[in-house]
Amino acid sequence: MYRYLALGDSYTIGEGVAEGDRWPVQLARGLREQGITLADPRIIAKTGWTTDELDAAIDAAQPLGEYDLVSLLIGVNNQYRGRDVENYRQDFAALLERAIGFAGGNEDRVLVLSIPDWGATRFGGEQAAAKSGRDLAKVSRELDACNAAAKAICNARGVAFVDITPVSRERGGQASMAADDGLHPSAAMYAAWTQQALPVARQLLSAP
Repeated sequence: MYRYLALGDSYTIGEGVAEGDRWPVQLARGLREQGITLADPRIIAKTGWTTDELDAAIDAAQPLGEYDLVSLLIGVNNQYRGRDVENYRQDFAALLERAIGFAGGNEDRVLVLSIPDWGATRFGGEQAAAKSGRDLAKVSRELDACNAAAKAICNARGVAFVDITPVSRERGGQASMAADDGLHPSAAMYAAWTQQALPVARQLLSAP
């Protein structure tokens, strides 16, 4: 049975949803339904983690061994805490190298998801932004810059990059797409991400 390691933050641990509704768990289930024998993921993720905190958690969890599939989704808390894109670029590149290492050095067994736009949620909506003083257009620009940096690094390393940011913006304001806190994704939003990631992951695991 294939082994799967999922690395990330609240979006990967599934803040506010049941364990079975986390997107990596949905992904593994979807792949099994398509005949790929993939175990449920080992998840190293926690709400609020930045790139450096994920890196430290990986160190604490060693030895991790090798996996047949590794996913990485990280960076929203870098942006939320006001860190610049260059800091993110450097940290993401290092984390991606670690992910490739956990995949046995196989770039074609690593899957990266883009950072969703939390400003498009009910929590981050215009009324909430007015109270907090957050500039939602600036949030989107900064997230776009981080995602562009991550995508460029993935392209250079031959790693699959799945852009879930558009669907987070198109549907993030819908009540059914958010957990009770109005910020984190619901099972339905995770299902939308899984729908995009599933064919990519299937292709990665089907490659010789």
